[in-house]
Amino acid sequence: MPRLAISPEFPVELSALAQPVRRDVVVAARRFLQNVAGAPHPERVRGARDPRVATLRLADRHRGVVVKQRDVYWLLTVLPDAEAWAYAQRHRFGVNSALGVVEMWDAVALDRVRPAVRRSAEASRTRLFADICDTDLAELGVDSRFLPLVRQITDQLTLEALEPLLPPTQYEPLAALARGESMTGAWRELENCRPLAADPEPINLEDFGAALQRSPDRAVFTDSPRELNRVLDAPGWCVFLHPPQYRMAYWESYQQPTLVTGGAGTGKTLVALHRSAYLARRGTGQILLVTFSQGLSSELAARLDLLVEDEVTRKRIEVGNVDRLAHRIVSEAEGRPPSLVGATELTALWEETETGHSPAFLLREWEQVVLAQNLQTLDEYLSAPRPGRSVELTGEERTAVWHAIEHVTEQLRERGKRTLLQLASEASVLLGQTTGDLLEEAEPKREPYRHIVVDEAQDLHPAQWRLLRAAVPYARDDLFIVGDPHQRIFDTRVTLSAVGIDAIQQRLQVSYRLPQEILSWGVRLRGGGPADGLVSGVQELYGLRATRHGPRPMVRAYDSPEGELTGLIAQVGQWVRDGVPPQEIAVAARTAGLVRNARAALRELGVRVTTLHGMKGLEFRRVAVIGVTDGIVPDPDALTPVGEDPAARAHDLQRERGLLYVACTRATELLYVSHSGRASPFLPT
Repeated sequence: MPRLAISPEFPVELSALAQPVRRDVVVAARRFLQNVAGAPHPERVRGARDPRVATLRLADRHRGVVVKQRDVYWLLTVLPDAEAWAYAQRHRFGVNSALGVVEMWDAVALDRVRPAVRRSAEASRTRLFADICDTDLAELGVDSRFLPLVRQITDQLTLEALEPLLPPTQYEPLAALARGESMTGAWRELENCRPLAADPEPINLEDFGAALQRSPDRAVFTDSPRELNRVLDAPGWCVFLHPPQYRMAYWESYQQPTLVTGGAGTGKTLVALHRSAYLARRGTGQILLVTFSQGLSSELAARLDLLVEDEVTRKRIEVGNVDRLAHRIVSEAEGRPPSLVGATELTALWEETETGHSPAFLLREWEQVVLAQNLQTLDEYLSAPRPGRSVELTGEERTAVWHAIEHVTEQLRERGKRTLLQLASEASVLLGQTTGDLLEEAEPKREPYRHIVVDEAQDLHPAQWRLLRAAVPYARDDLFIVGDPHQRIFDTRVTLSAVGIDAIQQRLQVSYRLPQEILSWGVRLRGGGPADGLVSGVQELYGLRATRHGPRPMVRAYDSPEGELTGLIAQVGQWVRDGVPPQEIAVAARTAGLVRNARAALRELGVRVTTLHGMKGLEFRRVAVIGVTDGIVPDPDALTPVGEDPAARAHDLQRERGLLYVACTRATELLYVSHSGRASPFLPT
């Protein structure tokens, strides 16, 4: 029986075929897998650069291209006959000597550029890798077939021009050396191309089947028609992950909490989903996949349904948000659902106090100092640090603020109402009373969950973190956390160590969702500066890069809001006429009024229209962000007055900037940004 491995390109090419052809291809692939009568047989390709390449006739005038070694067949693509033969003739394949993963390159295209590289070398005395010996290059897995070309590279620009023609496992370590990094730095870049943990067995460069097994990002083996159907029908993200994503999601076991950070489009949510599925398949207890909002948790649940087909496995994973968890714990303890206080009522309670400070100032002091540090007494508050609060308070002022907090909390108690953060604090206390002593992994009986996976971690409050810490026993694989401080949309700044979570950190640095043009523009919009939270110190945006190029963001200026709306209608209408499905287009704005107007204007087109907040965690082929106008972005009502608390205002501005950054980086293909009158100060010039 043949062992059939599917490449990520094959389902993509298959989906582009007409329905009758697609049906015939799938039937033929099933027959080949089962080795039954009438199954296609491999046909050699004349003039192929690699003798292992063959084609399979899968439909009328359509062939699949495979790499064959003994009983292993790697199905690469399906194309019309002439295109399939040309594809088979021009590509070569190998096994990386350092990692043991498969490599693929266009040998014909590479041969075409060799004369130009040689002429450049003849005209220059410099060589980019003159100080690196052949032994060191071989240690980094540089193939001997590429070595003559590498030795002729004169500068970094020439190397960058070769990037599309070289396998990533060849290019990345060379690029690191070209940037002036040491062998250790080059090895670090090469390790990012390794999907699995290092194999202790020696690498056999002639065993292509073993190399495919080490390359789950490039090949998935299918042993039955059912598995084949899943690979062909499921979204690509369900089946194939990029090497760093796969390695983090499917690492056998983490000895302590793990934090994965990464910029926009690096695949943090995919890692969280796959990690949840991996833990569920191991069957070691109940899993909570949690995020900060109900809308995002619904989106995660829908994607998890696609990822996990087995019902028993899927039931091991509960998807929710922290507020819902806290609400449930308190409800079960008190025998009835708790009542929540509204913003208007809470503001009125703060206004009843006489401290000389505004309700907004007092609310922030309560949430960001008292609840964040779980302060229980006036003495604790008097001696507590107030990070991020730039207005100094004397002992007398702190006492007045504490009495104001006592007044509000007492009034809420009498009315039987609480805030969401109060619920989280009370729920963590209730869990502590229930669980008692910390449990060992062998007997996780009292904590609600055996594993917790957290998405969008940067937007959780310390009180919510304490709840999550209390909801899972201290054991291997207890907490797996993903987030990005630069995408924070709420003013919550906490290091995990401050709430009892000693996490090891890993970082994703390649954006697979965004083209480089949108990514670079977004980094400029965000400011590129450091962001705090999750880990000690600050994190920079440096090192984030994309894998592809695309159109630059379109920034359009209009004289009036009416003109801007007319321009939006024309732009979105053109996208639909270009063949972009409406469900792959989104329009976002900062205010409810702008959203309402855009939704009414675009109702017949059926595209999604939402607030900037509503774009969180989603992605679309094309995105329009409107009303990016001074006086609207940033929203004046969301900013602390300058004289009240300068640090709070600075945080507010960064939050508003981050919110715009999040919305703009939802576009996988094309971004349109518009304003009427003076542009927002956030927009890059």
